[in-house]
Amino acid sequence: MFEAVAETQLGIPGTNIILPIGHWAQDGLLTIFFLTVGLDLKQELTTGSLANPKAAAVPMLCAVGGMLMPPVLFITVISLFSRFAPPAPGIVTIPTGADIPFAEAAQGWAIPTATDIAFSLAVLALFAKALPGSIRAFLMTLATVDDLLAIILIAVFFSSLNAWYWFIGIAICAAIWAFLVRLRRVPWLLVAVIGVLAWVMMFEAGVHPTLAGVLVGLLTPSREMHGEKSPRAQRYASKLQPFSSLLALPIFALFATGVHFAELSPALMLSPVVIGIIVALVIGKPLGIMITAWLSTHVAGLTMAKGLRVRDMFPAACACGIGFTVSFLIASLAYTNTELSAEGRFGVLMASLIAALISGILLSRQSKRFEKEELESVS
Repeated sequence: MFEAVAETQLGIPGTNIILPIGHWAQDGLLTIFFLTVGLDLKQELTTGSLANPKAAAVPMLCAVGGMLMPPVLFITVISLFSRFAPPAPGIVTIPTGADIPFAEAAQGWAIPTATDIAFSLAVLALFAKALPGSIRAFLMTLATVDDLLAIILIAVFFSSLNAWYWFIGIAICAAIWAFLVRLRRVPWLLVAVIGVLAWVMMFEAGVHPTLAGVLVGLLTPSREMHGEKSPRAQRYASKLQPFSSLLALPIFALFATGVHFAELSPALMLSPVVIGIIVALVIGKPLGIMITAWLSTHVAGLTMAKGLRVRDMFPAACACGIGFTVSFLIASLAYTNTELSAEGRFGVLMASLIAALISGILLSRQSKRFEKEELESVS
């Protein structure tokens, strides 16, 4: 029943966009969440903890470091299996008994590069209620840049961008949105139409359409205007938050985790691909982020948000090991072999659950420590 619903096709009249409901949950509803991300990020960059360009540079660089380290560990694990495990050097045996050449197994190097911004921020919100907003802003910036880099990676290595004129359309929609949301009386119906058009053009251009939400969010004014008492980006984010948290994310989570893995068995945990992805996401992601954060602050002389130290970011860096959506997509694109693709998605699921558990425990402990320090400072 679930699979029948997930595979039901729906389309937008007047376009060539026809997607299963499962994809609409991922590419459509999740745009609401990305819009709140863009609005929050714009506010943080303008008046928040990331207003200092040097402070914003650190999480952006950490996103790059967190994307470079996992493929290194994934290839290392696959290489070790192909070198020392039977049946012969250069061959990897998967749980089904099939022998796969090293080069074919290594094609999944990009699977553990992506962080799922929705789930990583959800873990942060659930376990780290007492943490300063600067940590959330750091993770949000890092995860957003990470997602952008993942989309670029998909476009470069696993797909081709479509006709250039769609990008002109995206730019026009962005300019119109920026103008409309700065008017004294915002024409919301027209703004909604422009937002949908931006989404359609992102889709047609071959760019992940949820990034339309980030784009228009970043173009929304984040300072008081027309005598208003609070910035529009802040107000819009607050109004959208319930729809994002109570509608978009739960439905997306339902379809994202409702993946059918044929012939699941305990032997899958011994698969070189699964082990490689788990090591890459659970260890490689936080390792790359922490090394980059240390180099950025101690060697390059960049600064983090006020009051934050590099070690404070470790629990949030562990949350970046949660892959899910984009990693699932890359697994389907990287492997033409259906068995390897299924193992890749299973590896992402297991790695994400482990990363969520570890980061949840660490964030909870860190939150209690910050809360205790705050109470001591008040008293």
